[in-house]
Amino acid sequence: MKVQSFRRIAAGAAIALAAIGTSFAAYQWSSGPKALSVGDGKSGPLNMVWIPGGEFIMGSNHRLAQPNEGPAHKVKLSGYWIDRYDVTNAEFARFVAATGYVTTAERKPRWEELKVQLPPGTPKPDDSLLVPGALVFQGTDAPVPLNDYSRWWKFVPGANWRHPTGPDGTIAGKENHPVVQVSYEDAQAYSKWAHKRLLTEAEWEYAARGGLEQSDFAWGTEFAPGGKKMANTWDDASRPFPVTAVSNANEKVQVGTSSVGKYAPNGYGLYDMAGNVWQWTADWYRADAFRMQAASAQVVRDPAGPRESYDPDLGPVSYAPVRVTRGGSFLCSETYCQSYRTSARRGTDPMNGMSHLGFRLAMDEDAWRREAGH
Repeated sequence: MKVQSFRRIAAGAAIALAAIGTSFAAYQWSSGPKALSVGDGKSGPLNMVWIPGGEFIMGSNHRLAQPNEGPAHKVKLSGYWIDRYDVTNAEFARFVAATGYVTTAERKPRWEELKVQLPPGTPKPDDSLLVPGALVFQGTDAPVPLNDYSRWWKFVPGANWRHPTGPDGTIAGKENHPVVQVSYEDAQAYSKWAHKRLLTEAEWEYAARGGLEQSDFAWGTEFAPGGKKMANTWDDASRPFPVTAVSNANEKVQVGTSSVGKYAPNGYGLYDMAGNVWQWTADWYRADAFRMQAASAQVVRDPAGPRESYDPDLGPVSYAPVRVTRGGSFLCSETYCQSYRTSARRGTDPMNGMSHLGFRLAMDEDAWRREAGH
């Protein structure tokens, strides 16, 4: 699918109201997985998994891979701790209670931040139309062309992390679901409070692979091994994406997040590294980032990502700021985006709030030692 800024939808609403194609692919454990070390708050940060440093092949040349996923290239990383689960509603609520933080979706949008995602010359909407809110998946009543996602996304005033689907929505009973409707800025604010950090894109992919070298999925080579569903993704067998109507326009199938840890973990004991919600990473997004990394023909060590964004799919705003998001969500399907694959990547406006976008965090060993007073 084309990678575009979903803020265009928000702005519009405001204004208008080989079978394996890589020689590296072996589908085998690259060096493990090594024995898990899960933090208990004493020997390591609570509910974080230690990912040993190592070398892996990042990206993919597979027939399913999009151009922005290649070429496959070698990367070497230092070890790091990573959250075993996505940050949940309950955890984010504790952060807000402790700090009084107000998320971007709860603030009135600033035209200065919005216009950089829009074509030059786009007129400023009336100030009364710039209201707090976020993008919410709506679904459709019948199959539609999949080249225009404004058909199934809508900017909803009043949507935010407490009300992911709009003012009438709630997270009551979903305390253990991943928090959504959080922007990159919100994730950064939480990470500072938690004394952690966002993962680099390379760290995210290394962890997601769980020790498997060049496997398409976090769990192996088959999407549904033995017919078993491995992640919270769209069920193509029930209805084509993005149809949610059952028998008439007044009846809708409810799709959305599931509780963290519902599906089996990968080889590193990490949950939901595919499906459920997209996850923010620290890197700026460039569609050609992997080509740039692979150009040296040497092993890339601890890459921190490009210095600026570049997404040609955005046309006149190809250099608009976008950050890398990874992992896919409950909206990904075999017939649509397949972004639950370990190498799949996209760029997202850092001020975005969306009903399928969350995050998890990392921590360096020296940061943990300082935190623990060692």
